[in-house]
Amino acid sequence: MRIDIVTIFPAIAEAPLAESIMKRAREAGAVEIHCHDLREYTTDKHRKVDDIPYGGGPGMVMKPEPFFACVEDLRTPEAKVILMTPQGSAFVQRQAENLAREKHLILLCGHYEGVDHRVVEELVDLELSIGDYVLTNGAIAAAVVVDAVVRLIPGVLGDERSSEQESFAGDGKLLEAPHYTRPVEFRGRTVPEVLQSGHHAKIEQWREEQAVIRTRENRPDLLE
Repeated sequence: MRIDIVTIFPAIAEAPLAESIMKRAREAGAVEIHCHDLREYTTDKHRKVDDIPYGGGPGMVMKPEPFFACVEDLRTPEAKVILMTPQGSAFVQRQAENLAREKHLILLCGHYEGVDHRVVEELVDLELSIGDYVLTNGAIAAAVVVDAVVRLIPGVLGDERSSEQESFAGDGKLLEAPHYTRPVEFRGRTVPEVLQSGHHAKIEQWREEQAVIRTRENRPDLLE
């Protein structure tokens, strides 16, 4: 898979993707990740990427020309162009699973008051939001999406079961059950006996029950 991130802050997007599992995935050749400075696609001497909005209002709007030049330069026949924006559909695990099957992703990162809507109309295949809040720029959101997607590429995780048994996997309705490790007793709290029993059927039943309890406590909306 190839992933291109287009932003005016490439260092912000690159930083979290240069460590841990993302770093190993890149070194192993499972994914190519390239962060591009949108200003490199401007044509004026000031490298201007924004301007005042038509109709008035606060803030600045990102200009269409650099985005068009960049996408036209990077796009391949199999590319899927994604805009990171608070106005996008909610990014969930199922979408991460779908995107992990793509061959080429181009992530466009907004800033200021957003991007000229002609970018959305002509270039973008999918608008995504990582939550109901606003960040200072889309590079942070793009890094989140890339991390969630890349870890689902076959061979990236050491144990493929990791992505199958975690929160939001499968039908996405349950959070993951609690986990414990050594020592058995710590500050008066002990690991549940069932997890020490070695009885796999009972352990699986316990985990299913705990997943429902944890979901009801932390994310009851998933059970509705």
